[in-house]
Amino acid sequence: MNKKLWEQLNEWKKECTWVELSHEVSPNTPHWDGFPDMSMKTTFDFDTTIFQVHEYTLVSQYGTHVDAPVHFVQGANTLESFTPKDMVMPLCVIDKSQAVVDNHDYVLTKDDILDWEKENGIIPEGAFVAFRTDWYKRETSEKMDNRDADGNKHYPGWGIDALKFLIEERNVAAVGHEQSDTDAPVVIAVDGYIGEYYVLSKGRFQIELLKNLDKCPAVGALIFTTFPKVKNGAGFTARCFAVCPK
Repeated sequence: MNKKLWEQLNEWKKECTWVELSHEVSPNTPHWDGFPDMSMKTTFDFDTTIFQVHEYTLVSQYGTHVDAPVHFVQGANTLESFTPKDMVMPLCVIDKSQAVVDNHDYVLTKDDILDWEKENGIIPEGAFVAFRTDWYKRETSEKMDNRDADGNKHYPGWGIDALKFLIEERNVAAVGHEQSDTDAPVVIAVDGYIGEYYVLSKGRFQIELLKNLDKCPAVGALIFTTFPKVKNGAGFTARCFAVCPK
């Protein structure tokens, strides 16, 4: 029998670092403020039967989640159109965590990516590019929204020039970030959800509200972006993880 894959898996488990990239799912999970908290009730329990079952009520884009193209583009691809091969990609992490400390409205640019490539090499075709800000360390939706005295949100986001470069010139497969939106609120206030619409209109999916990108290297890791095969699904809570060289 061909046991090469088994041998490789054993080697990965011994030699690699496995990094959880998803928030746990609960009523306290960070999520976009327009959505209600998840609720849960027990429908079967050990006091009445031999097993336990819970019923969950939550929006599809809850916590760490995938957005399918149809989330923003009518008639575009839905979740079930993505294959298992589509869910595993080389991971490139662009770290701007220090830049956002003093500028909460930071917008990642094409020049940022070009600077990153000078140090780390050209982003490979089919990669997943993650924008690291360490924003996940704020832990709660309220702290992540970072509202000012007038109620306006302040957090970083992708610039449209950066996204166009990644998709049109590097042909990346997907992008992801730690914030609840692709676009920074300062951009949304002027141009709407221009970056998110662009990514989804190009047939890519994206992962929002990632965590632990600071535990991943800039290059060399693989990301697994797993989510249910929901028919006509616009999105769903996702379990993502990275396999990283030590």
